[in-house]
Amino acid sequence: MILVLLIGLVLIAVSFGLFARTLLMPRLRAAESLRQIDVYGFSAAAPASSARQGKLPKLHLREGIDSLAGKLGDLLSGRFKSMSEENLRTILQGAGFYTVQPRRFVGYQALGTVAMGALFAWFVLAGKANPLLGIIAVVTALLCGWSLPLTFVKRRARMRGDRIDLDMPELIDMLVATVEAGIAFGSSLQMAAKRFRGPLGEELRLTLQEQSMGLGLNQALDNMLQRQNTPSVRAFVRSLVQGERLGVSIGQNLRNLSHEMRTIRRQLAEERAQKAPVKMVFPVVLLIFPALFVVTLGPAALQIHAIFQ
Repeated sequence: MILVLLIGLVLIAVSFGLFARTLLMPRLRAAESLRQIDVYGFSAAAPASSARQGKLPKLHLREGIDSLAGKLGDLLSGRFKSMSEENLRTILQGAGFYTVQPRRFVGYQALGTVAMGALFAWFVLAGKANPLLGIIAVVTALLCGWSLPLTFVKRRARMRGDRIDLDMPELIDMLVATVEAGIAFGSSLQMAAKRFRGPLGEELRLTLQEQSMGLGLNQALDNMLQRQNTPSVRAFVRSLVQGERLGVSIGQNLRNLSHEMRTIRRQLAEERAQKAPVKMVFPVVLLIFPALFVVTLGPAALQIHAIFQ
């Protein structure tokens, strides 16, 4: 009886949740549209009533940190010309951080460096450790604070690129099926953008958003290639652009591209399979061999020790 009552309560809660989601759906769609607009840097003007009253909006902690990081990034980028802003912007866009400015990211790196250095210096001074070891620890913390954010962004960009390469053949198959069914290519892209999740879906939706804002399809695809310069995206964009310029049928072009995508994915799988033995050496040597030696040589070592006693 209690189990039936619990199941009934769960079903009632699910029903209320679905009903609330239905009521909030227009607001969720509006919030999604505002988020997409924010990607391009647009912002609403401050209300006139607030300006007349002279009331300033509350500065949240995150906004304060963003402002400080932006100013610090501007200062460092102006002093050190070796920091390539264009290269850093490409890495950030490849990692999915479309709204993070390169100079602000440099400011975050500087803040992380100062924070880690101060934290380790406090640990060294509080623990009264060896001065030489303390200096080495602080220097290591400073290097980690500067390099770890960039390493994280590069790793995220590489993982997103691998995920896009993995999902690209399914995208091509869907485009082939919809185009050969008589649907226009733009509508096929919109259907694919709604269906796909993850990095590939985000890139498709951003490409369609750029197109809706006035860019041509070729220019939007070129921007997608600049954000994700992977083999599959490069082949996809090049094939579509050249096919449109030469007047080749989109359906046949996509079908040929599908075979090429399968070949690229098989080559990537073979490359990873060839790298697997090299990557397995380190865990085998560091984790498996010591335990194996203990199990196999441990009894023999105990017996030899007992004999010599």
